[in-house]
Amino acid sequence: MKTLTKLLAATGLAATALASVPASAQVDGKIATVDTARAIIGTNALRSAYDLVTTTYKAQIDQRTAKQQEVTELLKPFDTDGNARIDDAELPALQQSDSFAQFQRLEAEVQSLGNQVTNARIFAVEQIFAQYAPALEEVANGQQVQIVFPLDAVLFRVADADITTQVTEALNVRVPSVGVVPPQGYRPSQQGAGLFQEIQQRLLTAQLIQQRQQQQEQQGNTEAPAGR
Repeated sequence: MKTLTKLLAATGLAATALASVPASAQVDGKIATVDTARAIIGTNALRSAYDLVTTTYKAQIDQRTAKQQEVTELLKPFDTDGNARIDDAELPALQQSDSFAQFQRLEAEVQSLGNQVTNARIFAVEQIFAQYAPALEEVANGQQVQIVFPLDAVLFRVADADITTQVTEALNVRVPSVGVVPPQGYRPSQQGAGLFQEIQQRLLTAQLIQQRQQQQEQQGNTEAPAGR
């Protein structure tokens, strides 16, 4: 198999491929869908890596939290409307104050510390993604799939058409663990950074949904009438 038609799922060319296929054409084989971000989120390697980042970079995380608190305290006198941020009307007063240089220094330090943690996570994501294409091809070959489309490019599918879980399982075998300390001079790739941002958004959304569900359950328990 020619690497799954150049791995349409991984390169995001599904929509173009669909548009170029004549209406009368037929695919001799199965068509499947895959969710790249979800496949990587589900791996044991990513979960372990995120936990490892929390411990390996604890000093940076603690320092960033402390310096962010310093920024918050520094900005309080300039936050005249009390909305916990400096808007355009309040910014000139900050810029003209003796505190502005300190604010810039703290912001730079917060950014630098945050980048160290972020780069460690992107580094982990990139190591897993490096095995994504062969894992996808392995699953597709095993299931005799001829074409794989990214899930968000498909308007309708049956449940059995999605092979994301199988790709995660293949990744678990190929990449049981990854490192979280990038080499000297490491710079995240654009693709790795983009995939990381999507993963972060997915994780944040899942966290918010879980928190909302917990709040609803707590409200339900509070409002439920006491048993006789």
